[in-house]
Amino acid sequence: MSNRHDVLVDENGIEYIWTDGGKPGERYKRLVEDVISAGKPIDSVWNIPLLNAASNERLGYPTQKPLALLERIVKASSNENDVILDPFCGCGTAVHAAHKLGRQWIGIDITHLAIALIEKRLKDAFKGIKFEVHGTPKDLDGARDLANRDKYQFQYWACSLVNARPAQNKKKGADGGIDGLIFFQDQIDSENAAKKVIVSVKGGENVSVAMVRELGHVVASEKAVIGLFVTLKEPTKPMQTEAVKAGYYESPSFPDKQFPKLQILTVEDLLKGSVQANLPPDLAQGVHTFKKAKKEKKASNQGVLF
Repeated sequence: MSNRHDVLVDENGIEYIWTDGGKPGERYKRLVEDVISAGKPIDSVWNIPLLNAASNERLGYPTQKPLALLERIVKASSNENDVILDPFCGCGTAVHAAHKLGRQWIGIDITHLAIALIEKRLKDAFKGIKFEVHGTPKDLDGARDLANRDKYQFQYWACSLVNARPAQNKKKGADGGIDGLIFFQDQIDSENAAKKVIVSVKGGENVSVAMVRELGHVVASEKAVIGLFVTLKEPTKPMQTEAVKAGYYESPSFPDKQFPKLQILTVEDLLKGSVQANLPPDLAQGVHTFKKAKKEKKASNQGVLF
């Protein structure tokens, strides 16, 4: 008996295999349209392109994985409403894929930089999404506790309060007075260059006029247009006076508005939402800080986990 065989699919979508000298046997069910459209079956090597530097999907996180890869993994290993756990979730590609595909999800990461990026990513991609974040400061006492335990994580977290990117890219060391960066684009600026905002975070109990003055020097030397002084401690009146003396940035996009060149923001006020950084509200703000995730056309509803 030879090894030649032919495959026949009947009108009910049942596939049969015929062998020379043998009887037809039912192999497995597969719809006719699947047979026509499936193409080459996926083998054990998944050829999914890496994210290059110019990819529209890239958010600025160094180890970001393609969303298509995580979607394939989630689809192959779970069903709708199953729980997906990613204990090292980085910039949140796995939880993004899980939510998109109707799964419940839990994401864990040790850095406040990653958590801040994931929050922004999910809110950009899924309109009206609701989720809980555990382990980040919710009040002034929590912020003080984090500052006492780890000043670098406090700086990463404080930068997220003003939507800034940590300047050291998670590396500890001297920061030259720059803890975070924000970039924005003035739409009618003839130079068409991104404007830079410098963020200085102070988690100690002692803040002074000299610190505000030093931020002013850094803003000037870095050719930035605005400096944000984010402090855990309430500023003194002399500090506020020093900030006012720095003057204003005049935006070509908003000629009727003035934006203080040095702004002092307390962690407590930022947590309460009573103040925010006073920056030009153009559409390109933050594009070069953390890129905006593409909005998903159809967002799945995430139910109650437990």
